[in-house]
Amino acid sequence: MIYAAAYLLIINLVTFAVYGIDKRRARQGRWRIQESTLLLLAVAGGTPGALAGMFGFHHKTKHLKFMAGVPLILFLQILLIWFLFFR
Repeated sequence: MIYAAAYLLIINLVTFAVYGIDKRRARQGRWRIQESTLLLLAVAGGTPGALAGMFGFHHKTKHLKFMAGVPLILFLQILLIWFLFFR
């Protein structure tokens, strides 16, 4: 259980940082991180970090793919946890 908690902490910190890096690159007009990578980090367990990055950096908040997709990923993750552990 400690490994799962450590994994979730790390993936969320990484996800939050990647959203911040992508926002900074967008402002500078530099090469960007692919949207699929940003969403994959959420799927990998970084959904809270993705949401914090989206709203903390005001990044991808005008894109329906992210405004609907990241909360949907979170919902599906919660559903999966419920199904696996509380059913």
